[in-house]
Amino acid sequence: MISVVELNTNRLKLRQWQDSDKIAFADLNADPDVMQYYPSILSLEESNELAEKIIDKMNTHGWGFWAVEKKEDKQFIGFVGLNEPTYELPVNPCVEIGWRLAKKHWGHGYATEAAKTCLKFAFETLNLENVFSFTSVSNLPSRRVMERLHMVNTKQNFEHPIIPENHILREHVLYKIDKKAWKTY
Repeated sequence: MISVVELNTNRLKLRQWQDSDKIAFADLNADPDVMQYYPSILSLEESNELAEKIIDKMNTHGWGFWAVEKKEDKQFIGFVGLNEPTYELPVNPCVEIGWRLAKKHWGHGYATEAAKTCLKFAFETLNLENVFSFTSVSNLPSRRVMERLHMVNTKQNFEHPIIPENHILREHVLYKIDKKAWKTY
């Protein structure tokens, strides 16, 4: 097992997951508003399985979808981080950046703040050349975060392979930022 890197911003700590995070994670995965751009909400069992997969990847790589807590009260608010998708994408192999936060923590800039720190880690520590992000075409809130991160829409929409065919959320947009562009911001 590799030591998991911890990242910090002014207001947030990005860290390895703790067992106590799973309850709050299950709550946010059961929230229809949070899961609006996913095929369905997750049951407690499905949420715990997802958390375990995230934890396993973090233990393997030392980075991944970090648990995010607010420094002021040590409250778990969701995850933000990097991932190597295992399913077929138009840009495989790649590293994606993604986030999922509890609804009561939306609108405070947490996703953008944490994601900026993750991009710094991706380009300076992992020495990546590109980082991608994708979401369903209709997910305007996440697309706005991508744009605040100075990611660019590649105009290479694709059918997400793990979303059922003919599902309204299957078509995804693909955003990208490269190291050169990131250095200018």
